[in-house]
Amino acid sequence: MTRHHLITPPARLGESVLPDGRRLASAEWGPATGTPVVLCPGAGTSRWLGFGAGVVDELGVRLISLDRPGLGSSDPDPGRTLTSWAADVAALGLDGPRVVGFSQGAPFALACAFVPGVRRVAVVSGADEVATMTDVLPGHFRELVETVAADPAAAEKFFSSLTPDALWDMIVPNSPAVDREIYERPDFARAYRRAMAEAFAQGPAGYARDSVLAMSPWPFPLAEVPVPVDLWYGDLDLHHSPDQGFTLSRRIRGAHRRLIPGAGGSLLWTHAEPILRTLLA
Repeated sequence: MTRHHLITPPARLGESVLPDGRRLASAEWGPATGTPVVLCPGAGTSRWLGFGAGVVDELGVRLISLDRPGLGSSDPDPGRTLTSWAADVAALGLDGPRVVGFSQGAPFALACAFVPGVRRVAVVSGADEVATMTDVLPGHFRELVETVAADPAAAEKFFSSLTPDALWDMIVPNSPAVDREIYERPDFARAYRRAMAEAFAQGPAGYARDSVLAMSPWPFPLAEVPVPVDLWYGDLDLHHSPDQGFTLSRRIRGAHRRLIPGAGGSLLWTHAEPILRTLLA
């Protein structure tokens, strides 16, 4: 096992009270005085699943993983949007944070690019803006995205029918072998499943809302993203973006697309060190 793959419990757990009184729950790794790096986790996972545990201390990174509203230990915000999520992050008052969005966390991270003070964003194995790409999506996925557009309430009801076990069965068996080697390793699987169970602790509504927001048109102009953005994809990852971030890189001004040979969708753990070093640049 390399240090890049280490999965460790958080060094610190915390809660912040937002201006409207809601609680936003966080988990942290690395030095409390380090450079803040905010993690927007993937679909249906809580703050518990971090990354880079073997390198955050060396790099002086304070990794802060956040439960989005209604997931894990964060209070619900039924009317939330991608923009309101960015406002929640802004309310934390972090000094020059960087932001990482993994998988479905990608649009949440990109929304944070417009928060004053944010320095850089990394999209890792990021969900694409599929609402703008229906012509190249597989049939079953295209139908789901079209349902989100035509009847968001019905789509949210469908997503609310899913469970952590169903989500695991959707993600892991369909991943390339290079990813399954990570995901099915006992220590990782325990941590991943725990993060899923925690994310659904308040029920499926938070995950369902996340999914509808991610599959709807994103309410911010990608061409006007004001900070550097790095798009990290493995060339074996055929699930997160129809073209592994190529179109997305053209839509975001100055984005740097990094396509990693022989890698899949587990880049957050297999390539934690270069992702973090680039964010700190």
